[in-house]
Amino acid sequence: MDDLPRYRLEDPEREWLEESRSWIMGHFSDKAEENYEDTDAKLAVIRANLAHAWVGADDTWKLQALGIAMGDALADELMLDWVTIDDEYGRVPALNWPGTSIVLYPVTMISQRLESGEEVDVDVMFEQTRERLQEIAFSGDVQ
Repeated sequence: MDDLPRYRLEDPEREWLEESRSWIMGHFSDKAEENYEDTDAKLAVIRANLAHAWVGADDTWKLQALGIAMGDALADELMLDWVTIDDEYGRVPALNWPGTSIVLYPVTMISQRLESGEEVDVDVMFEQTRERLQEIAFSGDVQ
């Protein structure tokens, strides 16, 4: 949860998200846009990049692109909206549960863990995040 102001995505953030998605879609052999619509396909691409070490701990931009794919998967499952948050680090894309103060920063979910030497289990991360967001949203304690 977060009390930071939420903004509609501005063109620079939207363009960055789209550029990242294009890189992710480049991993599909055909029908990239159609395949990217599937939550399981998004998770499979993230899983493959990590399992085959196609992206290393120093590939920050690519790791953040994987985080965007994770965010898109969560947004699909929970009907979250991409927004821009203005915080002490600048303007950053984040996910918001519409009508609430719930904010999630998926862009760095994977990169922060890998850069600090942690292993990432994509499926566990996805399920735990999804479940936790649902718990928070339906707890009755959220504005």
